[in-house]
Amino acid sequence: MSTLSRDEVARVAGLARIDLTEAELDRLAGELDVIVESVARVSEIATPDVPATSHPLPLTNVFRPDVPVEPVDRELVLAAAPEHIDGKFAVPQILGEDA
Repeated sequence: MSTLSRDEVARVAGLARIDLTEAELDRLAGELDVIVESVARVSEIATPDVPATSHPLPLTNVFRPDVPVEPVDRELVLAAAPEHIDGKFAVPQILGEDA
């Protein structure tokens, strides 16, 4: 038993300003009806004693220990750069603004 009619799909498409052909209206009415029925079936199963979940398996973040280390030597890093000025990387100007 269909819960969405072709006219309802046409009305929603009109509200969304989407032009649909007659064939598209027929196809979408059927596809949307399947979606609505599936959601209704899930709603029947989802009772208050079933906890809501966003994932079927528990998620756990894996972090490395936050251990401070000595920074890389600035001169060593700048030596690998194509160009540097006053201890900073020099890059091409792209916005045409005054430097």
